[in-house]
Amino acid sequence: MTARISPTALYQEVAERLRQRIFAHELLPGTWVDEQKLAEQYGISRTPLREALKVLASEGLVVLKPRRGCYVTEILPQDLDDIFPLIALLEGRCAAEAVRKMDKADKADLERLAALHERLEQIARENRMADFFEANQAFHKAIQELAGNRWLQQVIQDLRKVLKLSRLHSLSLEGRLQQSLEEHRGILAALQAGDAALAEKRMHDHLLSGREALARMQENSSKPS
Repeated sequence: MTARISPTALYQEVAERLRQRIFAHELLPGTWVDEQKLAEQYGISRTPLREALKVLASEGLVVLKPRRGCYVTEILPQDLDDIFPLIALLEGRCAAEAVRKMDKADKADLERLAALHERLEQIARENRMADFFEANQAFHKAIQELAGNRWLQQVIQDLRKVLKLSRLHSLSLEGRLQQSLEEHRGILAALQAGDAALAEKRMHDHLLSGREALARMQENSSKPS
């Protein structure tokens, strides 16, 4: 007999709701997660809530501490120093693989990337920062998809989830937006030229440049006013 397909498990829906609240900083980094209050808000028992928290813990979004409860993960400067070089290596590899796997006879992939980049340029001209963040993610994700390596993409997305916990964003630093656009132009040019090594280097350097911008923001915020 063919087993029936079950609908999405309750704990998965709860995990997604909590994930979005964490990304929106409704649940702030470092804060204690009140399980009883959340269970009451969602009208569920503690069991699916705890299963959801285990999922988020596996993604690095929360920390489960024995006898102390659950806390939203707090990203420290050392965490950023550890994560950004990894993402730089992985996304650089994606850019190189994207060049090698793109069908040179079919220009659709390159046209799609060019269109995504033009959207970035347009949004920047209109100073729509919230939209820029989304368009920037779409540009990076498109390159990852072109690489066709689902394992690379999975690890990158997991690391990017953790980075969303940071309340700082490099593009908020004065001058960083235009610098980022220039770096994107270089990445796109390397992809269009079919130069895998150059695309890898430019993507790698682009990510590390973002970390340097965050470091400058943290340094400025720590200075007395």
